[in-house]
Amino acid sequence: MAASTAQATANTAETSGTNFEQIAEFSQEQELKALREMLAIRRFEEKAGQLYGMGLIGGFCHLYIGQEAVVVGMQMALKEGDQVITGYRDHGHMLATGMDMNGVMAELTGRRGGYSRGKGGSMHMFSREKHFYGGHGIVGAQVSLGTGLAFANKYRGTDNIAVAYFGDGAANQGQVYESFNMAKLWKLPVIYVVENNRYGMGTAYTRASSTTDFSQRGRSFDIPGEKVDGMDVRATYAAAQRAVEYARSGQGPYILEMETYRYRGHSMSDPAKYRSKEEVQKMREEHDPIEQVRKRLLAGGVAEDELNAMDKDIRAVVNAAAEFASSDPEPDVSELWTDILH
Repeated sequence: MAASTAQATANTAETSGTNFEQIAEFSQEQELKALREMLAIRRFEEKAGQLYGMGLIGGFCHLYIGQEAVVVGMQMALKEGDQVITGYRDHGHMLATGMDMNGVMAELTGRRGGYSRGKGGSMHMFSREKHFYGGHGIVGAQVSLGTGLAFANKYRGTDNIAVAYFGDGAANQGQVYESFNMAKLWKLPVIYVVENNRYGMGTAYTRASSTTDFSQRGRSFDIPGEKVDGMDVRATYAAAQRAVEYARSGQGPYILEMETYRYRGHSMSDPAKYRSKEEVQKMREEHDPIEQVRKRLLAGGVAEDELNAMDKDIRAVVNAAAEFASSDPEPDVSELWTDILH
């Protein structure tokens, strides 16, 4: 969908309480870009899962497999200087913002070449260059911090916006609503993206939330919101355009509930026995974000060999990142005394 079309859609529709069904019309170039970026995230996460199983990644490891269309579609609508902040299921967000795969993988394995020099791991990676302000291990904490990023944008007089991602579990945290109130009160340029992947740590969102329409959680603060098919990158991109236009034009915060699904457990230590294998298989077969794009490209005349070659190239880059992350030296003990506030 062209920007002007998105603008017309946003202007003619009721912003508060509306569930849009529009999807963007992608060119073949856009489809290929989306496919490449989603494949890169998935192959990276698959490799991270392997390294975790081999004992090369310590601590927690939360994989993003299945949710790739959310962050890729969102990122396609942002511009240079817009900030991103999220929780601990964060590797996909890092790669989507353009962070180096070697640096991300090396941080997971605790090596010098990692983004936090091997001292932070999965939940503590940042890149000022790419305007990525971290995964955060405290549930919901990133929402307040993301609101602060938006406040800084308004205070400095820039036209940049902040995107704060959080899950259906974090949506019930009190600091989320404190942030909503301040963001609306001061009309801060922030988009709140609720990645509703249907389960918290091990509980279905329908059992953990008294109201399950997360797009309307900002209603008492007069924040508009909408539900989005988070498994279709065209839908996430179209919704992102609407939200970005709203926030960047000075109207204040916007909420997007991305209805998505994670194929793996909450973390690598979670066997996910709270759902059936049939449920996961059905989602993979009928709604997989990568397969949707692949099928459209094949139907549009792109050769299967070309798509297979793309996948092969991405696997090679991921394997190289894994090799770097396995062979890079560990941090020197002197790193214990750096990056300390005193």
